[in-house]
Amino acid sequence: MMYLDPHIHMVSRTTNDYEAMKKAGIVAVIEPAFWLGQPRTTVGSFQDYFSTLVGWERFRAKQFGIKHYCTIGLNSKEANNVALAEEVMELLPLYAGKEGVVAIGEIGYDDQTEAEDRFFRAQLELAKEMNLPVMIHTPHRDKRKGTLRSMAVCEEHGMDPTMVVVDHNNEETVKDVLDRGYWAGFTIYPHSKMDSTRMAVVVEQYGPERIIVDSSADWGVSDPLAVPKTAQIMRDRGISEEHIRMTCYRNALDIYGKSGQIKESDWLSRAPINQTELHDGNSVLRGQTPLVEDAASLKSNGN
Repeated sequence: MMYLDPHIHMVSRTTNDYEAMKKAGIVAVIEPAFWLGQPRTTVGSFQDYFSTLVGWERFRAKQFGIKHYCTIGLNSKEANNVALAEEVMELLPLYAGKEGVVAIGEIGYDDQTEAEDRFFRAQLELAKEMNLPVMIHTPHRDKRKGTLRSMAVCEEHGMDPTMVVVDHNNEETVKDVLDRGYWAGFTIYPHSKMDSTRMAVVVEQYGPERIIVDSSADWGVSDPLAVPKTAQIMRDRGISEEHIRMTCYRNALDIYGKSGQIKESDWLSRAPINQTELHDGNSVLRGQTPLVEDAASLKSNGN
């Protein structure tokens, strides 16, 4: 089975992770713009980061046989630096229209401050203007309150819920999100949020419609193989292959495909890996023999 991880922060991961992900069946990833652990202090640091998401990281993934997409947005935590946030907002339209950008995100609330609310609303309007889906980050504290507030604000701005992924759900929020017509993302994280067994129980209880499994693997203790591992636990519990396919692949493709930037043929007919290629003069190689796939054998293997 093919898998899609629609929320993973590959800028924090190694190329070993890309190799393991490819071997596990992950064919594509979506990397949301997010907080890097230390606040950025100038607009130039955001510009360089966004450029990495649409440039080098896209190239690096390709060199290991995985298609890379991203979302662009001002994260909620850094929205509280109002002067800097205003500058970042001017950058967003320039990057949101780049190739491979499938949504505005991840945006929403952290501490649910007035500044976070202001820039969340502004980015919803940007998504409407650009006809892009939205990826919402729900807060780690007061999660249900923040989730309900996020959806209420979306509705105030006339957002179509079928264009919005509410991510980082748990058992406390899933019913509200699904009942209001939104896509429900679930982060499989080792020590917080959701684990694989709880995720399987949610799918057993609610079915596969509009439910999306992701890893959110980042600079913390996290697992870039969380999606295929969760799929296996679902399989072991007797969940059907079709329901696994929907929650670990198809649903994410359906919602983010509304951007016009991601489609299944992108990886079904991908170009052969050629690790001798360069990106702005830079290579993924660190002493290893470059992998160069043969186009004919790639086609015959269905990869």
